[in-house]
Amino acid sequence: MEAAQIIEKYQLLPHPEGGWYKETYRSEEKIPAEALPKQFGGSRSFATAIYFLMEAENFSAFHRIKSDECWHFYAGGTLEIYIIDHLGNLSIVLLGNEMEKGECFQFVVPANCWFASKPAPGVAFSFVGCTVSPGFDFEDFELAQGDVLSLQYPQHAAVINALCRS
Repeated sequence: MEAAQIIEKYQLLPHPEGGWYKETYRSEEKIPAEALPKQFGGSRSFATAIYFLMEAENFSAFHRIKSDECWHFYAGGTLEIYIIDHLGNLSIVLLGNEMEKGECFQFVVPANCWFASKPAPGVAFSFVGCTVSPGFDFEDFELAQGDVLSLQYPQHAAVINALCRS
C-alpha cells in the first residue's frame, strides 16, 4: 500500500495545516449554542470524523481547536503527535501499531492545546483518523504563527519553528 493509492481511493484533499484529509462523518444532530461553553460561537454537530494522511516530507503545523480530538491509527508507519498543554509542557505521543515501542492506537488531544504531527523518521506515510466532539468547525480552528508561539513557549522554540508554516 502506498500513500498515492490511499489518496486516490478515499479521494483525500489537501488540508490547510498540511497533509491530506476527507470528512467521513458529520452528525446531523446539533448541540445548540446555548448548551455549549461560551468559547463556541454557535451550534455544533454532535461529532465529526475524518481520514488524515501525512507523508514523510510533510507535517501538520501547530494548531488548536476548541474540542477534544481523538486520533486513531489505521495504516503506514508511526505518527508523532506533539502537544503543548495548558501549562506549557511539551509531550510527544507515538500513534502506531508497535505497542512494544510505546505506540498507541488511539490518543485524545485535549481541547485548546497546541498540537502538530509528522511521520516518525524513516516512515513513508501515516494514515490515521480523527474524531472531534463537539464536531469540528473551521471557526474553531487556529493555525499557529511560529514566532508568536515561540515567544509564548521559548523552551520549545526549536520544535515550534520546525512544525509551523509561518
